[in-house]
Amino acid sequence: MDTENPSAPTRAQSRVPGKNHPHARPHSGVVHDNARHTENFTVIGNHLVQHQELSLLAIGLACYIQSVRPGTAVDIKTLANRFPEGPTRIAAALRELEANGYLRRSHVRTPTGQMVTRTVSCNRPGHRTTSPTESSNRAAQHPAADKPPPRKKRLPAVPQPGYTSPALLQAAIDILAGLRRRDPRLLLSATDAEHLAPGVAAWLERDIAPTAIRHALTENLPNEPLIRPAAFLAHRLTAQLPPLPPPRPPASPAPEPRHPFKTCDGCGLAFRSPTPGRCRGCRANPKEPV
Repeated sequence: MDTENPSAPTRAQSRVPGKNHPHARPHSGVVHDNARHTENFTVIGNHLVQHQELSLLAIGLACYIQSVRPGTAVDIKTLANRFPEGPTRIAAALRELEANGYLRRSHVRTPTGQMVTRTVSCNRPGHRTTSPTESSNRAAQHPAADKPPPRKKRLPAVPQPGYTSPALLQAAIDILAGLRRRDPRLLLSATDAEHLAPGVAAWLERDIAPTAIRHALTENLPNEPLIRPAAFLAHRLTAQLPPLPPPRPPASPAPEPRHPFKTCDGCGLAFRSPTPGRCRGCRANPKEPV
């Protein structure tokens, strides 16, 4: 009876592309034909695009939000006009992203008093970059003991008058103090008014009326808040400074007074003189009495 040859080769093993040939292309599934992007692209993490709990709409919406420029509107109404999905589905997808840390939404008040929604897109949940506003708030709550307080920015220089007097500077300060009646944003501190007073005095020195100075400083004010009203006024005092008035012509000499008529003691003719006596001719050629 023949025995099995133990040295005979076994059946050929099947080739597994992923094991025996790691670089071979699979026969099924996706095949990537990628080109390297060098411009106009956005880096998206696989933790987002392969998220196990997010819906496909939420993933696509997150990719869109991460690709737009800062300041682009991403509210429900704008997104519903941009994509075919309705506002209900858009709102649900935004809530998904917010619940998973890809969006942060908060209500803030603008300088004009309007309430708006601020949306922050996070491309990696758990990693939060501190904004400049948050940094300043934290610094205010926990000031460093060894850090000196920030220096106040110096005000721009203002024109200087040729001659200063206490009365002139006081008139300039009164003009500056009254600007807040024209616009509450022009409320100045005593230090700011003292710095700006020589500039206003230079205008008064040029024969500009206080009413005209107030008009020049308060007309066409910007609509946005004035962060540094004193610096704004210093710029206007310098940029709109009128020229010096032309010199006044010298005053003409006063005419000689007209004296009353007197009778000359020598010739008997009438002449003008403040006192009686002889006329100019008799004084020049005195005659001896007969």
